[in-house]
Amino acid sequence: MPECQIPGWTSVRALPRAHGEPLGQGRIRAAPADFEVEEILGFEPDGEGDHLLLWVRKTGANTEWVARKLAGLLRVPSSAVGYAGLKDRHAITLQWFSVPRPRNGCPGWASLAPLGIEVLSERPHRRKLKRGALVGNRFRLLIRDFFPPQDALEARLGRISDQGAPDYFGEQRFGHEDGNLRGAHALLTGQASRVSRHERGLWLSAARSQIFNEVLAERVRRGNWAQPQPGDCLQLDGSHSYFLADDIDDTLTARAAAMDLHPTGPLWGEGEPPTGGAVRALECAVAAPFGPWLSGLAGYGMRQERRSLRLRVRDLVATRSSEGLRLELTLPAGTYATTVLREILDWG
Repeated sequence: MPECQIPGWTSVRALPRAHGEPLGQGRIRAAPADFEVEEILGFEPDGEGDHLLLWVRKTGANTEWVARKLAGLLRVPSSAVGYAGLKDRHAITLQWFSVPRPRNGCPGWASLAPLGIEVLSERPHRRKLKRGALVGNRFRLLIRDFFPPQDALEARLGRISDQGAPDYFGEQRFGHEDGNLRGAHALLTGQASRVSRHERGLWLSAARSQIFNEVLAERVRRGNWAQPQPGDCLQLDGSHSYFLADDIDDTLTARAAAMDLHPTGPLWGEGEPPTGGAVRALECAVAAPFGPWLSGLAGYGMRQERRSLRLRVRDLVATRSSEGLRLELTLPAGTYATTVLREILDWG
């Protein structure tokens, strides 16, 4: 299938890396067990209330499909099932779902096991689980047939732990063969009609994510993706809060080096980015080829928002095995393990 014909468009595979060339090639996701994800919710179930929080292990299934199966078993609308985040299909994932608390006792969760859905525990809770109500994810990955030199691997992992990685949106965001981007282009140029609300949301998110990736890519090329620049909007680590820094002093530079502050990039919407000076000029210049998208995003009520340019990687541990390399790492919510992997290796 041909690439999305949009001026300035760059595929995820072609985005520049920050830490050097890949250390080799390997295979990821050869089997669901090679890619394990455990959700970190950030709070404890209430222990009482009209909902149940279900701790679910799913294998080879996407989150929305599991939600529909839970709804069917309980005979409630799919909209009554809540979850904090979408998880990969080609993986084993542990995540929380919320369901209305059954009045006549819990159904036979075991009937879902043949579908790759295991309900491991249930806890009463007062509220339906909302999207984004998590702090991060813990990943346990097997990279098959990947045997990099030990010294080079240690150096690369050290740089990623100390400096982070570019916080690109991963390929999953854009759909199979960039289908979400193609849909976004059709929608934002007036070529799509009768689009469902769900599909429209995916497409608009993909368009904003692509523009963000393009801005981050240019900052990586210039070597200042992790260093505050005059006019940057700086985000507090672990927070969505940010502030405009017209001038960069030694204190701000030191806080960024300590991973306490991160430069941000635009999630495009109505108006101009809140950045200033050369940073705003760069963002507007990179976004300019996407003109129809910019006006279309504003027309759909999108607001200017910010996302960190830098992905902080915690608890990064590598273990060699006869099969390849095992990696463990913890990432904030809304970020992608494959974004970290591409700073280490190529895969087919």
